[in-house]
Amino acid sequence: MRVSRKQVEENRQTILEAAGRLFRERGFESVTVTDVMKAAGLTHGGFYGYFKSKDDLIAQTLAGLQPEAAPGPVSLATIVERYLSPEHRDDFGNGCAIAALAPEVIRQSGGARSEMTAALKHRLSRFVRVAPGDDDADRRRAAIGSWSAMVGALILARMSDDPALSDEILVETRAWLTEQQGVSDT
Repeated sequence: MRVSRKQVEENRQTILEAAGRLFRERGFESVTVTDVMKAAGLTHGGFYGYFKSKDDLIAQTLAGLQPEAAPGPVSLATIVERYLSPEHRDDFGNGCAIAALAPEVIRQSGGARSEMTAALKHRLSRFVRVAPGDDDADRRRAAIGSWSAMVGALILARMSDDPALSDEILVETRAWLTEQQGVSDT
């Protein structure tokens, strides 16, 4: 039975969403093609009709993980508060792909690294618009420093098996960013 082009595209999108969630939860190596197709509600045999290889799936999944543009202007304080929250820390499958997958992308093919670099550039360009500073260079420096602190804090908070330490990392990084960058909603 032939599948319509619309259904093929819907299936492909379902596969990419399932892969993105599984990769963020478990990493690239711990997720098989069978796992992805099962999570997408499709059979393993159809995989190669959508992707050339698992590496192709990884690269295309990373390409689709660009964050949506926030509705209206969002302050750096709001971004910091949402990003460094216990809810975000605990939501591996839907949380930040950069924090979840950057250490793994280092060992991936050029396609995956290119897509993650594009996501990083996109995120930094969004941060520059809301970062404090007197000129473009100051705002870019603040954006890079803030984003680096946030991603590092999220990774450390997720890594810790001590809930109190994990919470402390989130709270103290938010406080430090507020102090260092003059981050506030006012």
